[in-house]
Amino acid sequence: ASCVQHRLVVRDVSSLQVRQIYPCLDQIQYIEWSSDSLFILCAMYKRGIVQVWSLEQPDWHCKIDEGSAGLVASCWSPDGRHILNTTEFHLRITVWSLCTKSVSYIKYPKACQQGVAFTKDGRYMAVAERRDCKDFISIFVCSNWQLLRHFDTETQDLFGIEWAPNGCVLAAWDSCLEYKLLLYSLDGRLLSSYRAYEWPLGIKSVAWSPSSQFLAIGSFDEKVRILNHVTWKKITEFEHPATIASKKTIVYKEVEKSPSIETERLTFPPTGALACSLFSTRSKYEISEVPVSLQYIKPVADRANPKMGVGMLAFSADNCFLATKNDSIPNTVWIWDIRKLKLLVVLEQLCTIQCFQWDPRQPRLALCTGNSRVYLWSPTGCMAVQVPGEGDFQIVSLSWHSSGDSMVLLSKDNFCVCYFKREEI
Repeated sequence: ASCVQHRLVVRDVSSLQVRQIYPCLDQIQYIEWSSDSLFILCAMYKRGIVQVWSLEQPDWHCKIDEGSAGLVASCWSPDGRHILNTTEFHLRITVWSLCTKSVSYIKYPKACQQGVAFTKDGRYMAVAERRDCKDFISIFVCSNWQLLRHFDTETQDLFGIEWAPNGCVLAAWDSCLEYKLLLYSLDGRLLSSYRAYEWPLGIKSVAWSPSSQFLAIGSFDEKVRILNHVTWKKITEFEHPATIASKKTIVYKEVEKSPSIETERLTFPPTGALACSLFSTRSKYEISEVPVSLQYIKPVADRANPKMGVGMLAFSADNCFLATKNDSIPNTVWIWDIRKLKLLVVLEQLCTIQCFQWDPRQPRLALCTGNSRVYLWSPTGCMAVQVPGEGDFQIVSLSWHSSGDSMVLLSKDNFCVCYFKREEI
């Protein structure tokens, strides 16, 4: 699904043929599929309206108007039959039921980066709250939206919460001004707390492994710390130095190659898309000899949100690899072997890393750097793929299909779909 101003366009994944076009009341600012892909919501924050469309019954539609309360966020519940709307100034979260048309309210939600989290099985929801200048967490049962647990947290300014994939442990962390990570059980008991240091800037990113065995914490001190699920203690920490000296680490460096064909000597010079694809600058990877000095950018100390520390990290679907990015070395992706707890591969790009994401089915990493290429890494090697087409298609984001057979590449104004052929065994 994609939005073009007032219109919602639904296409077939395999052929990109248009299946449905839905007209909305205003410019669409956010869209989201329900978990069963039968409904899709379109949020228009400026007007405080959410419209819901049915794929099975194109004539059916629903409109939710928050009125004077306003709207700043909207999302589906895991069952795909309830919509959660957050009003302006985070006064409340309104839960709308598409089945019974009932309405429930959750008061005092906290305005933070990740204040609502669902368990993977969709049974429970955790909400970060702020009451009387103190942080709280409420856990609700998603089947009837009844409050299960309500407890305060030992945080100064709660910044985010996230469930472990098995739904047994909830991680909560403080703002960057204080290094503190807390782990709670489903019944609200504090299982453990972790603090790596005291005074400098603290936690910047957090990620669970798919097996729930490891919790990775990216910090402003340019390190990633790995906690284990047995004792919730640190088992190792990964540093991100500006020089790679170990001979056991493979460093792939992106290089550009200009085309060797001279178009002037051709009898019929190619034009349009053919010329763009044949004679544009090519990119490929070369293995660099260690030691390798990476491009390090010193952060500006007198500005807010300094570009330093580990701002992006993600585990592969098989729990074997961890990809990270140190914002002070913005052109580099680090891939760690979790089985051996060591650095395996470094990908040094020509441009700043915009986004990376693992294949949901196999250990294959895709990344983009704001140009017209998509880069892929797997344990067998890595490659750069030029997106064909006319014009300058600058990829700023990407997203895998759940099957791993295709991937959506997004630019500022356009998108395209990249398809992968399955290898026959």
